[in-house]
Amino acid sequence: MTKKFALAAASAMLVTTVAFATNARPVYAAKVDCDAVMSEVNSGKKAKEIATDLKISTSSVYKCKRHAKEVAKAATKSSMQAKSGKEAPMAPAMAAPSPAMAAPAPAAAASPK
Repeated sequence: MTKKFALAAASAMLVTTVAFATNARPVYAAKVDCDAVMSEVNSGKKAKEIATDLKISTSSVYKCKRHAKEVAKAATKSSMQAKSGKEAPMAPAMAAPSPAMAAPAPAAAASPK
């Protein structure tokens, strides 16, 4: 009796798997050519037009625009540092310790003799 039940359960799972596999639509992960997107943006087209022309989503257009903005900001920052000859300021956590923290421990806190 249990062998028949196991066989029926396995058959049902097989049929369910095949049914879902035939209905599944393939998903294609495509890389977006941000250079092409940005050339379209620079020509004055709107995001929806670009998305339609390049057969991509509007969110991909906005992602390319955001990426280009970040790259430009980083390039500007590095060129400004090169011109001034200065390095970027360190984060507060990485800065040198305050004089109070750098001073040696007071004599009263030292171990008694």
